[in-house]
Amino acid sequence: MKNILVLTGSPRKGGNSDLLADAFIKGAEEAGHKVSKFASAEKKIAGCRACDKCWTTGTACIFPDDFRELAPLVEEADTLVIVSPVYWFTMSAQIKAAIDRLYAYYTPNRKKDLKLTETVLLSCAADEPSVFKGLEETYKSLLAYTGWKDAGIITVPEVSDKGDILKTGALTKAEELGKSI
Repeated sequence: MKNILVLTGSPRKGGNSDLLADAFIKGAEEAGHKVSKFASAEKKIAGCRACDKCWTTGTACIFPDDFRELAPLVEEADTLVIVSPVYWFTMSAQIKAAIDRLYAYYTPNRKKDLKLTETVLLSCAADEPSVFKGLEETYKSLLAYTGWKDAGIITVPEVSDKGDILKTGALTKAEELGKSI
């Protein structure tokens, strides 16, 4: 059994990327994994301020915001699932702020190493497939920096209105990926 953290970044509840996350979660739970979902768009998480004061107050970050709720979930996770719509050719600002704060776990003065070994990227966009290039490059760079292994990527183009993803077959793919982790 794995401990999976599904980190979502859409501010639109019940939207296409939210449905994609839920389909993945369904498959992962059916496979017997423990899954936590953290909706970064519903939280107050500022981006990293590059102060390099990580861990100086006993927590990953000195700034008291909702990252303090996310940090223990990240520390327990074996697998991180990043779920975001594409906004201006990459992930949403809400999820990017949360991911930026993971910097604390990769500084020389870190107090804890993460158990994370693998990650998944799930994304959708209103535009054609080429719009995912920026997001995919960011994801690959994240993997190269952290050493995490890619466990799967699902991108779903041309879904704009809530529920458009239901017509694509992507939810079945996400559920199957969740089962296969």
